[in-house]
Amino acid sequence: MKRKILFLGESYRADAITWMKGLKEFGDFDIITWELQTPNNSKLNRFKRIAEYFFSPISIRKIIRQQKPDMVIAERTTSYGFLAALSGSKTIAIAQQGRTDLWPEGSVLLPFKKFIQKYAFKKAHLIHAWGPVMTISMKEIGVDMTKVLVIPKGIDLTLFSPSVTNSNKIEAIVTRSLQPEYRHDSILKAFAILHQKGIDFSLTIVGDGTRLQFLKDLAKDLHIENKVIFTGRIPNTELPKLLQQSNIYISMPITEGVSASLFEAMACNCYPVVSDIPGNQSWIKHRKNGQLIEIDNVEILAEELIWSFENTESRNNAILENRKFVEENANYDINMKVISDKYHELLDSRN
Repeated sequence: MKRKILFLGESYRADAITWMKGLKEFGDFDIITWELQTPNNSKLNRFKRIAEYFFSPISIRKIIRQQKPDMVIAERTTSYGFLAALSGSKTIAIAQQGRTDLWPEGSVLLPFKKFIQKYAFKKAHLIHAWGPVMTISMKEIGVDMTKVLVIPKGIDLTLFSPSVTNSNKIEAIVTRSLQPEYRHDSILKAFAILHQKGIDFSLTIVGDGTRLQFLKDLAKDLHIENKVIFTGRIPNTELPKLLQQSNIYISMPITEGVSASLFEAMACNCYPVVSDIPGNQSWIKHRKNGQLIEIDNVEILAEELIWSFENTESRNNAILENRKFVEENANYDINMKVISDKYHELLDSRN
């Protein structure tokens, strides 16, 4: 009989889809899902969502009684991970999504988040760290590291395959959610500097988010709207083509766990220009296999974009090195097989 997993988390997210697809494909698991239904897009909805969250352990326990999953898995240690810990399931795996999951850092809820995260870590039988940067905070708070599996889910290397673009201009792409913490405004301002210098470029901004209209207006104000393409939300299957048509990938988050977006870009031969933060420092060495840029320093970002494009040999060496790195460390076929086997091993040991 097939083993069954209950997934707690936002099932529409690309990360979640990759995780569940891999478990079906390489572990032969049946997956059922549960997630909060109230969108987090207004003050009123936030209150409704908190109320829904408060009563959700009852709903989850009911599903467990009815569906009898063999294990519960959950993303984010401070939200769905805590619900997994309260689920009463005999076998629980939780994943830390960010560098610490304690976000935003100035939040009045931080002490509460620390408390529920600690509880989730204690109750979990397996803890996912999608990269080494995530283990730092775990060690600091005394997590039992024998329960931690450090491996990214990986990306589909047949889908995200390399291509050669011989464009004589910067063809840049940004694939992060259009939220304030991803600093798309800084990216646009850096490209406005390039425009003032008479440097030709195209900039493709993929995705949706609360800042979409603001960013469109900003591009207009900076007189670069003719060179910036906003695609809106697209299916993940359309992303490889856009990456393959680009030569530079830009991502400027103020915090980062392990970015599948970065791996996808590296797999498609895009040269990475990313923010100088621990989550990116794990994979990128400045002017070796990409660029690390101080957050919100638009002048430096503009300078390094010019340097990246002009130093063709360095860029070409980097993209070859990056593709090899992704093949060896972030191959979905290999990594999801390891994760699936680990789940079966865990279930065998707990029955």
